[in-house]
Amino acid sequence: MLRLLFPLLLPITAWGSDAASPGIPAGTYLQATLALLLILGLLFGTAWLARKLSGGKGFGQGGMKIIGGVALGPRERIVLVEVGDSWLVIGIVPGQIRTLHQLPKGSSTEVEPTAGTTEAPFAQWLKSIKERQNNA
Repeated sequence: MLRLLFPLLLPITAWGSDAASPGIPAGTYLQATLALLLILGLLFGTAWLARKLSGGKGFGQGGMKIIGGVALGPRERIVLVEVGDSWLVIGIVPGQIRTLHQLPKGSSTEVEPTAGTTEAPFAQWLKSIKERQNNA
């Protein structure tokens, strides 16, 4: 079976020649290397041009920054995002994203830790907000 498929892998010029092939000339390697360098140069040049035209910002940044987040379950999260002059508390569940709360930029998320807790400040702040809403 392999003997039948092997001739299909050879170039057409090798089918008819009975003489032994001397090998691949060095010019072919040089030509392939230069073509590869040209393609890589075009790729990097296009990326550089796209970055210059977008004002130096990376793609998808758009002035947003993730400050922190808490996983509530395997697929549920609450994330604190900085957008412009405000912080947004965003709830993320499968198929839905909602703004839960809005804070002025730089608002302190620090809450005095209660005795024996090792939670992050953002998680403590979230619990204090929840307790305030339940008491009101």
